[in-house]
Amino acid sequence: MPSDQDLPRPASLRDLFITFTLLALQGFGGVLAIAQRVLCEQKRWLTPSQFVEVLALAQVLPGPNVCNVALMVGDRFFGWRGAFAALAGMMAAPLVIVLAITALYAHYAVHPAVAGALRGMGAVAAGLIVGTALRLAAALRTNPMGVPACTGFAAAAFVAVALLRWPLVWVLLALGAIACGVAWWRLGAAAQRR
Repeated sequence: MPSDQDLPRPASLRDLFITFTLLALQGFGGVLAIAQRVLCEQKRWLTPSQFVEVLALAQVLPGPNVCNVALMVGDRFFGWRGAFAALAGMMAAPLVIVLAITALYAHYAVHPAVAGALRGMGAVAAGLIVGTALRLAAALRTNPMGVPACTGFAAAAFVAVALLRWPLVWVLLALGAIACGVAWWRLGAAAQRR
């Protein structure tokens, strides 16, 4: 696995801003799948394992996941200036587009074709989420908990949130604390064996 020194880095704050602007413009309905491809495969600024770590932290922090990812990636390379450049890139062009679409939607929302088209986009959004999860699952092989434990925690989270309808914040706090404890215990056990 490449170390941080082996990975390329953004050439400048401008490079970071442009990359996140282009990333944001590709991601109608969800940018995480595209973020993984751009940051890990095209730019190679992060390894898949590093991306999973950043994404895991982004998901438990308040705010949109991809904005949290942008902040952390920008900070990783250029500190607070990089964090703001990446977030600005992620938000600037989409803000203009969303404002324009909102104005159009306010005018055409009553048309049945528009309502039907928006309902159909739900399937596309679900597909993006499932596709991202499947692509990132390979990074679980290097997780200190191991694939079976990771799968168990994922299944428990799905059952608790999707089927039992428990509040997400409490599920994250409870399962997240248990998962952190298991990972910490396994890392300690592995260090003792060395």
